[in-house]
Amino acid sequence: MTAITNPIESNGRHAASREGGEALPKPRGVTHDVWVIARRGLIHMRRQPEQLSDATIQPIMFVIMFAYVFGGAIVVPGGGESTPQRYREFLMGGIMAQTLVFTAFGVALSIANDRKNQAVDRFRALPIARGAVLGGHAVANVIKALLPIALMSITGYVIGWRIRGSLFDTLSAYALMVAFAFAMIWIGVLLGSLVATPEGVGGIAFVALFPLTFVASTFVPISSMPGPLRTVASWNPITTVADALRTLFGNPNTPTEPGAPWSLVHPVAYSWIWIVAIVVICAPLAVLAYQRSIDS
Repeated sequence: MTAITNPIESNGRHAASREGGEALPKPRGVTHDVWVIARRGLIHMRRQPEQLSDATIQPIMFVIMFAYVFGGAIVVPGGGESTPQRYREFLMGGIMAQTLVFTAFGVALSIANDRKNQAVDRFRALPIARGAVLGGHAVANVIKALLPIALMSITGYVIGWRIRGSLFDTLSAYALMVAFAFAMIWIGVLLGSLVATPEGVGGIAFVALFPLTFVASTFVPISSMPGPLRTVASWNPITTVADALRTLFGNPNTPTEPGAPWSLVHPVAYSWIWIVAIVVICAPLAVLAYQRSIDS
């Protein structure tokens, strides 16, 4: 009689072996497992292109709408005459920052969907590394984030946006965008692990994240805001990411006044501090919340 044993190893994998030495294929490592899950997410995006609307249609729509509808009405302080062209160059840093914030939506919805359709239970039955599912979601959404970055750059160039900074500053700006998207992904992982349904994720994410993108210098200079809102916007990381991108790209930006908050005087450094803090705090919390959600 053939005997089959299925002990559960300490790392959560199932090891099954048969009499005679025949065994199931051994795991190929964390990197391989992460890529398998990431490829699954990318295939889902390709087969369900409506999932990419936030990464394709939305950023293009926002660029065109704000550039041509509001461009002639909003004045950008600073040197030179305020023209629609000047506002379009000011706008691009804000649109890019806002779109990257919405990166959290995609990964949160993906995880919530996996929990709802019980895909998580199937993952647990596979001999994969414990962190492969979350790592795969993160990798897939970082790759997905490259799409709106490219589309916004192309759309911006068409409407007149130009990169006027040095090559090093330009590369630093794109590196900042990728890093900020990666940080927002961990917020999405945490949200998707805490909220059980995609509908709940959409509602909470919209209420929590959407207002933050407007109480910032995404579309208008914060100097035009009332005092309390201006204080919030001054320390809002979305403001500093937008300002950092404008600085690195050499685009028009709101000049800092004497006594301005440190965040506005050093937007690049302040943005990187937020990126590191979000990853260091949210990543462990997201992993813990995810493990609790699948064990419950």
